[in-house]
Amino acid sequence: MEEKSTTTEEQQQHRPILDQVKEYLETYFKLAKLRAIEQGTSITAGIVTDILIVLVVCIVFLFASIALALFMAEVFDSFWKGFGTVALFYLVVVFIIVAFRKNVEKPIVNFLIRKLFK
Repeated sequence: MEEKSTTTEEQQQHRPILDQVKEYLETYFKLAKLRAIEQGTSITAGIVTDILIVLVVCIVFLFASIALALFMAEVFDSFWKGFGTVALFYLVVVFIIVAFRKNVEKPIVNFLIRKLFK
């Protein structure tokens, strides 16, 4: 009879430890979940911000190009010459980028990797 009573006493002593382990694991998983949510929202916010910045820069670039083309049109006294000059300039820029593609890709890849693992 005494053996059964000691077994139940041992179970009662171990029960708080098991409860603590269970509580620890629950807390650990909640913390991991919250960290994952924080990382996800941080990455999402960074991407959305970068997209907005790129859009604004594209709009500014577009209007600056139009302004430059109109200025060149005034200089050449011809709209097609002004806009053609700006288009030719951008074509030269494209050829330069294609020629040095590897040198251009590396910094972009490094930037994106740093952004994702920030």
